[in-house]
Amino acid sequence: MSAAAALVVATALAGCGSTTYFAGRALPPSGLRNRVLITVQNANSSGAGAAGFVDAYYDIRYVFNSTNTAPAFSIAAFGGKTPTTIQNMPEEQVGAVYGSEDGSLTLVNYATESASGGAVNNLNGLSSSIFISRNLTYVVAANQASRVLTVINRVTGSSIPLSLPGVYRVSMNPGGSVALAFVQNSNFMYYPMQLSAAQSITYSGGSSSWPTAAVDCEPFNAPKWCLFQALDPKTGNPLTFDRPVKAVFSADGGTAYILSCGPECGGTTASITSVPVAPMIFLLGQQSGTLPTQSAISSSTLPIPGGASNALIDNETMYVVGQEQMPDGYWGGHLTTVNLSTNTISTPAVSISDGAPGAVSKIQEADDNTLWIGLTKCTNGERYNNPTLYPSGYGCLTMVNTSTGKVTTLPYIGDATGIAGITGLHKVYTVEGGQVYIYSTVDGSAKDNQYVTVTGTAYDVAYMDGLTDGNNTTY
Repeated sequence: MSAAAALVVATALAGCGSTTYFAGRALPPSGLRNRVLITVQNANSSGAGAAGFVDAYYDIRYVFNSTNTAPAFSIAAFGGKTPTTIQNMPEEQVGAVYGSEDGSLTLVNYATESASGGAVNNLNGLSSSIFISRNLTYVVAANQASRVLTVINRVTGSSIPLSLPGVYRVSMNPGGSVALAFVQNSNFMYYPMQLSAAQSITYSGGSSSWPTAAVDCEPFNAPKWCLFQALDPKTGNPLTFDRPVKAVFSADGGTAYILSCGPECGGTTASITSVPVAPMIFLLGQQSGTLPTQSAISSSTLPIPGGASNALIDNETMYVVGQEQMPDGYWGGHLTTVNLSTNTISTPAVSISDGAPGAVSKIQEADDNTLWIGLTKCTNGERYNNPTLYPSGYGCLTMVNTSTGKVTTLPYIGDATGIAGITGLHKVYTVEGGQVYIYSTVDGSAKDNQYVTVTGTAYDVAYMDGLTDGNNTTY
């Protein structure tokens, strides 16, 4: 549908008393059907942060057919300091923006284009990793400096800090029922669990009354939550991985694939390991079955020579991104495709943009069978330091055509910290070097971005009108 036709339809619907335009979603005040949210740092002379959005159909930051001096679209009442990552939930018409300076998690209401969703409080300082459940009830955050994993129930208002020194990554399943925590330079995995009234009484006698696997139960005298270490049900020993950093979840939600960072994080072998989530569900009375044994863990582990620090699942295919140390000592980026139905590598790893070992990366599917991967610190890698071996050059952003296998490394313009696929419009928005760029998914060519650039330092982008919550958010 053309933009003009869409406007006519929207106007007609408004005249009939309807305020929806697609999948029951509310028509926003701007009237736009294709919006990209942008987090911006140092947005003005006082250094304040901001969250704005642009029209991703026309690639402009103000109303179509207005002057260049027209007010830019912005999220009303946004006050997060140094905003960075966006957890994008277009199905719920919500985005959660993390502020790395004040430790805030601000909820942006896509329907009203404002921060009327409020902010999440009591996060126990800065979070190195944070997620909120889709129903906006639970928040789980890794507070590395505070040495705790924080679990918040926004309905009851409780905020429980569970002691876990070194915790720095957390993963939550899309259903918001399982959270997995990982400790830096560790080979173990942890998970929080809500306690029943009877369990609260039983575990109120201090650590001697806690279950064997419990690391901490809080509040101490009347615990409501416990943090457990994943143990072998037969031996009672901790289940061992190889520097695990993240979990991604199967399409049916029943399996967590644990990414072991291996050499990138000071370990031995990068790999993925499948673990059932049912025993680790934190909702009351929802757990079932037991964790696998160490033997079962070992047998289901698939080594990933190219590295495994991030991944994306599309049905039975997993795309795994990582860094492999090359013979000259530099790190080289690789993409490995895994067939989950057979637990095998379906194609050899391909060379992509390099990045900092073990660092958080972006991976996003887009139109025209393309996969977009963003990395940071790519000037420290193999491509930059050995230009004769890579005549195509170096950069932090890679486009991979999953149908043809063609790999395109986009020219370097800075760290790639944000990617949003604009479904149906054959383009992606990115943030590189603190600025917003647009690329065609047909051939990777750069599109005109002069009317979407920002004043300040951009960090992340999200397609507010994406078809699914998977657009920009990898759980």
